Order: sequence, then structure tokens, then C-alpha cells
Amino acid sequence: MTDSNSNNKVGVHLLRHDLRIKDNEALLSLCQQCQHVYLLYCHQNSWMEPNEFGHKHLGQHRQIFVDEALVDVAEKAQAANIIPVFIKSEGIEDITKFVRLVDAGYLSYELHFGFNEQQQIAKVKASLPNLQFIEGQSNYLLNLNNLPFEMSDMPNVFSPFRRKIEKRLDVRMPSELAIESTTLQQPKAIDFSETFTLYEPSTKHSDNGYIGGENSAYKRLNDYFFDTDGIAVYKETRNGLDGWDFSSRLSAFLAHGCISPAEIYRLLGEYETHRVKNDSTYWLFFELLWREFFHYQSNKHQAKLFAFGGIQEKPPLSQHNTEKFDSWVNGNTGYKIVDACMKQLATTGFMSNRGRQLVASCFVHELGLDWRWGASYFEQELIDFDVASNYGNWQYLAGVGSDPRGHRQFNLAKQTSTYDPQYKFINSWL
Repeated sequence: MTDSNSNNKVGVHLLRHDLRIKDNEALLSLCQQCQHVYLLYCHQNSWMEPNEFGHKHLGQHRQIFVDEALVDVAEKAQAANIIPVFIKSEGIEDITKFVRLVDAGYLSYELHFGFNEQQQIAKVKASLPNLQFIEGQSNYLLNLNNLPFEMSDMPNVFSPFRRKIEKRLDVRMPSELAIESTTLQQPKAIDFSETFTLYEPSTKHSDNGYIGGENSAYKRLNDYFFDTDGIAVYKETRNGLDGWDFSSRLSAFLAHGCISPAEIYRLLGEYETHRVKNDSTYWLFFELLWREFFHYQSNKHQAKLFAFGGIQEKPPLSQHNTEKFDSWVNGNTGYKIVDACMKQLATTGFMSNRGRQLVASCFVHELGLDWRWGASYFEQELIDFDVASNYGNWQYLAGVGSDPRGHRQFNLAKQTSTYDPQYKFINSWL
């Protein structure tokens, strides 16, 4: 292709944090515009290289989950005559090369407020100025075109953000039209292995209870909502530390886009209509708003999300210490509740919300360490890693983020007596 839009019947969807077919706004729009559609996923080689803190972006737990989700989305795409192509990528030039190879006139993508994700799209647009771009917003709960504030002026604290949002709540409606119903045609056969190194998803499965993919996301949601009514007591159980019953366990599916937040909200509304509406069902919506808040903060503050001084631009009085850091990673700090949580994370890729607060508080306050090292380790290990929520929460605990109090230190002994008084969780991991 010579950037002349010579074939507007061919489209490419750049698959990133939207590993789903249902309620994928950009992909659906592309399918309505084009006759032939490719689904392009770029497994970036840099994800497997250590960063400045010595950690990979993509650890083993999350890679298995993502690979399972890729297999799932590929099967669904093929059922709709969409051709999935997964490549190992060095960077933007591979996306450009792919678009030209298939002679595409359109490229679609789901908006994501991550700093690197926005940089990627900006560079693709610069390299393909004559291509037509389709942007979807289904990674987000709210209608971004009707927020009660400009993004640059949004509150830096959650409570005023929530009040403004709830005063004029405008949740986007998930699409009811199935991509499978569109009349796509198979494009001409191309041997992509001649041009690219293809990425083959692993066939490994973990024993941590997670299975990646859209099917698993809906199964988990239906289990938690309609089969067990777990959502009805979520507010009472959400501070648990282990197991599947105390929490929705939807965060991994949200982080990788196996289900959209609007779909969760829609099914939550069905549950409230047909079963019960209470503080617990509201609390799940409350958590969706926290996710939304951190993503908007990421968009507003950009690279400050990763800066030592945080969005407040006030570097804390802490520093890196290899010995202390290693003791934290390996669960050898001597704080049993922290050590149990860290061993759970290393083994399963999961840690509860309560556990994350405790280990981060210990990291920053008891150990006096540079919060960025902890955030980077979480990025490598967590199945449900979400760049905005992860770094936003770490800044919050480190006193350099969106917390107006600026010093969130938990009494670890008291937290243990409250949430694990019989040492059941501690003994199971230590």
C-alpha cells in the first residue's frame, strides 16, 4: 500500500487490551465499514526484556492468561470470517508494514489511556497519515464525550470525582449487535510468515483457577452474580485474602478486555432488578469508578504516573535497598501477613486488594523503599496488571499520588488480627 487508501474494503483491527469480540466498539465499526478484516496482535519483544528495575513487563502468570485469551478471541474471529494474525513485533514499523501488506484502508483500535498505548497510536497515525482510523471507547464505563469536566481539569482526588460523575451519570451502552452477524468475506490468502515472525500462543495452563478469554469472563460473572449470589455480600467479604468466594475476581478479565466494563454494569443492573440491590451491588459499581478514575488520571498526568515524585511532584524520603527489596519479594520480611501475601503472588499471580495495600504500605513505610520498584515487580507478576490502577494505587500508598492525606501506613499487627486472626491465610502460605 502507498498510503492512498487504494482499498477501503480492507480493514485491520489492532488488538491490544480488548481481547474480546462482544461489545468491541472499534472492531464492530470496522466490520460494518469493510468487506475483509484482519485482527492484528503484536507481541512486543521488549515485554520480555528487563526494565530499569530488573523486571519484565510480562511475567509467566499473565502470559498464560493472555495466551488463553488470544486463542479464545481467534476462534471467535474466525467464526465471523475475521482473520487473526499474531506476530512478534519490534515496534511501530511492523504495524505499518502489516497495513501496507494487506492493502488496508482502515485501522481500528480501542482507546486506552496508558502512556505507552497512546504513544503507540500517535506514532502509527504519523507513519500512516492517509489511513482512515476508527477509535472505540468500549474499554471504558462512561461516555467519554459527556463527562462533567474536561479531562485536563478532572479532580485529582477520588471523592470529588465520584460526586461529579454520579451527579450526571452517563454510562455507555454496550453494543447489542453481534460481529458474527456482519457480512464479512474471507480476504485473499497471505503467508504472513514470509514477512513476520508469527507469535504462537502457549498451550500451557495454570493451576491458579484463572482461564483467560471471553468465555471465561462471562462464566465467572454469571457464577458470581446469578449462580452463587456472591455479589449480594461483596461489601462484607471483599477484604478476604484467599479463595474465590470473597471477591468478584473480574479484574483480570477487565485488565485484558475479555469483557467490557459496560457489560459488567449491564449485568449488574439485571441482577439488581431480578435479585437484590444493596450496598454490596453498589460497591462493585464503586470499584468500576475507581478503575475509571485511575485511567483518567493516567491520561491527565501522562509520564508523571511513573515518576518518583508522582503526580504531586514531591519525591518521598525513600531509596532502593537491594537486601530489603529481595526480602520483600521472597516473603522474608518478618511481617507474616506481608510474607504470606508475597508468596501467594509469586505462586499464583494473584493478591487480594487488602493484601496489596498491606504489602505496599510495608514496602514504603516499614522498609523505606522506592515505591517504583514495588510497582514494577507487581507489573511483572500480577495476572490482572493494569497500568493505571497499579501505578495509581502505588502512588496513593507512597503519598505522591491522589491521596489527600498523603501518608497511608497500616498497622500490620492490627490488620492481621482483623483479617487473619486465626492465621489460616498465613499458615497456608508460610
